Parts: sequence; C-alpha cells; structure tokens
Amino acid sequence: MKGQEWYQADDVAADYESKRFSDGGRLIDEREKRAVLSAVGPVEGKRMLEIACGTGRFTTMLAERGADIVGLDISPAMLQEGRKKARAAGVADHLEFMRGDAARLPFPDDHFQTVIAMRFFHLADTPASFLAEMQRVARDQVVFDTFRRFSTRSIYNWLLPMGSRLYARVEIERLLDGAGLRLADEDHDFFFPYGLYRELPDRLATRLREVDTAIMGSPASDYLASVSYWDTRLRG
Repeated sequence: MKGQEWYQADDVAADYESKRFSDGGRLIDEREKRAVLSAVGPVEGKRMLEIACGTGRFTTMLAERGADIVGLDISPAMLQEGRKKARAAGVADHLEFMRGDAARLPFPDDHFQTVIAMRFFHLADTPASFLAEMQRVARDQVVFDTFRRFSTRSIYNWLLPMGSRLYARVEIERLLDGAGLRLADEDHDFFFPYGLYRELPDRLATRLREVDTAIMGSPASDYLASVSYWDTRLRG
C-alpha cells in the first residue's frame, strides 16, 4: 500500500479530519456519505465491515443507524480516533474497531452481509487481491469508490507526493469479473478534483460545488466525473 508509514503516524491521525473534512472538505464528506447510504439502504441489524475505516466516519455513521459493524484499519492511531468518535456519538457499544490488513481479512467466508471500502482503492497496489478478499468475506454486497483515470484527477495527481491509482471503466469491469462480482448500480460525481475543494474556504467551496453540480447534470456527466461509486453484488 502506498504511504503506509505516513498514514500510520500519530500526528496524521490527530489532524486527519480537521485537514481533510473542514470547509470545502465537508462537501466531499457529505457526498461520500450519501453515496454509501444510497448503496447499502436500510442497515438496521445488518452485519457490515468497513475496511480501511480510518477515523471511523462511515463506521460510526452506520452504527448510529443500527448496523452491526466492524471497522478495520492498519493504523492504531486512526483506530484510536475512531473510538473517540464512536464514544462521542454514543455508539461505542454497538461497533468494533479492529487492527488488520485488508489483504488478509481475519474473518471467515460470507461473514458479513455488506463490505465497504471508501477512499481506499486509489492507494491499493494490488487492487484485485484486495477486492477478492472483500468478496470472500461478503455474503451479498461489496461497495467501494475509485478515482477515474480520464478526468481532472489525473492532473491533480501530478501534485501528490504519493500519487494515486486511477481507474478506467474497463479496469473496473475486469476487476469485478475477476472477483466474481456483478455491478448492481453506479454513480459518478465531482468534475473538479477533491484537492481543490480542500484548499478553499467554505463559501467559495460551496459556490464551486454549485458549478460542479451543474456540470455533472449534463448528459456527458458520466464521462466528466473524477469519482465513481460502485455498488456490486456477489454472483449467485
């Protein structure tokens, strides 16, 4: 995985959300959460796993809605922040945070109804093996997002010290086929790259999002998006 040492540093975990999801980043956070909730539907009593859960923003959100969920991450510092978030939300008794490697998930086959991974595959050096593990422990559904290869994200990538993996649609189709998954639904958004939003104060980011939404409302939106949300099901 790219940037593992950076990601697991204590100071990165402490500042992670304040840097990434304040001001313009808030708009990204809200959109990602809508994408997850739209894909997974009602979660009351549903057994779920989030891999690469970070500070638990999705894990906690889903626990608040009644999911029986485990958040797994490789960083102890990130997990500690996640536990704080869960306690603050009053759901610490309704979820579990666990340290583990997404390439070797410590769960039996078909253990979870739904497995999700958000903001993960752009760092995956072997995406096929990660997706196969997600499929192995899932009974019904696997949800994940990717950055699109032919988009403004490809320009932004030049500014990143670690870069990120970008995916063409044909690559996603190949990955799903190799993992024994079928595409149930998909959504695409954000003409402008995430990094631009995080650099702007809230007011300017909101205006940028209005322009972005208008662009994404055009007939060519699927070809202009920089982010894709994939809702997949196991082939039965």
